[in-house]
Amino acid sequence: MNKRPVAFGLISLALLPGTALAQAELNGANTAWILTATALVLFMTLPGLSLFYGGLVRSKNILSILMQCFAIACIASLIWLVAGYSLSFGEGNAWIGDASRILFSGMESDSLSGDIPESLFSLFQMTFAVITPALIVGAFAERMKFSSVLIFSTLWLFGVYFPICHWVWGGGWLGAMGVLDFAGGIVVHITAGVAALVAALVLGPRDGFPKTAMPPHNMTMTVTGAGMLWVGWFGFNGGSALAANGDASMAMLVTHISAAAGSLAWMTMEWVKFGRPSVLGIVTGMVAGLGTITPASGFVGPGGALIIGVSAGIVCFYATQAMKRVFKIDDSLDVFPVHGVGGMLGTLLAGVFASTQLGVFSGQGFADGIETMGQQFGVQVVGVVVATVYTGVVTFILLKVTGVLTSGLRVTREEELIGLDITHHEEEGYKL
Repeated sequence: MNKRPVAFGLISLALLPGTALAQAELNGANTAWILTATALVLFMTLPGLSLFYGGLVRSKNILSILMQCFAIACIASLIWLVAGYSLSFGEGNAWIGDASRILFSGMESDSLSGDIPESLFSLFQMTFAVITPALIVGAFAERMKFSSVLIFSTLWLFGVYFPICHWVWGGGWLGAMGVLDFAGGIVVHITAGVAALVAALVLGPRDGFPKTAMPPHNMTMTVTGAGMLWVGWFGFNGGSALAANGDASMAMLVTHISAAAGSLAWMTMEWVKFGRPSVLGIVTGMVAGLGTITPASGFVGPGGALIIGVSAGIVCFYATQAMKRVFKIDDSLDVFPVHGVGGMLGTLLAGVFASTQLGVFSGQGFADGIETMGQQFGVQVVGVVVATVYTGVVTFILLKVTGVLTSGLRVTREEELIGLDITHHEEEGYKL
């Protein structure tokens, strides 16, 4: 059986920062690829996610969404420099990293993480810390104070992202258990999705929801952003191999297959249920397919990716319908049903399609020390449940703390009716 390491992507603990082998030499090809992948992942947030989300809100709130994504990118980057990298990837213990890399302490231009510069590894990881809190913005779009967004995002990185990142990728207990999360099904999508659900419940619905129609104001912008997300995701998943090799190539291939399958599956479900396929539906299905394949992308083959993508389109479609129509929860831009549910689904299916015993649907093998699908699936369940519960509880607490610090999380009803562009930034997205 082809065994896979259980740390970040295909990297073993021997390749984590501070533990690079003395005889390791810089690999130019790997370095060039991860430089490219890093730029692609940042491209997902700025401008990809910004435009995708921006087109989905009403025109009076377009600048507020762009501003929130941009500001979070800046704040998360500096927090990563000051403490995030150290807490996530410092040796520490099974639960959290240490202070050995505070302000990137000890990092020189020739410091290596495996066979790439440690500065590059840390920068690549920084882009993941940037996009995760930015994803949550979609849940409270059009109704949270800008000050609350900034404070909550800062606290959330410390309270949720850094610990779970360490558990899975930084030498923590979930990675040691053998959980498979190649590029962020647990670390990025489950944490962001669950936090989004909690935020939507704590803040309550937008004024008029669900009776007042709140359609996207600019689908052209949304489709443009969706295309950028699709392209950027190749860096997200392919870069997580941390090498320019067959593993990166396979991760990119299965990513593309899942995105295409998710798009068509969602479009078909919509066509059958509502009698017409929408542009919003096909691009949302794409994001569902991308988010769902993320944890499995380094462990499954093309056949498994096809099933994962189709499953993502169907399951996330029904999850979205249930959120809006059954539970009437105003997760404004469907962060939980797409990213949260997709991340959970993909993490669980990674434990199935990583198997080498499924014929054309076979993957690359389970984690070291795990022999059966049942064992691997059980570990995946533990990862999903722990991340869900921990994120939910801590996010609730941090929202309440933020509310106290900012005298309430939510804008006034008058500000919401006027729009956050004018009331919070004194600017307009369009002057027609």
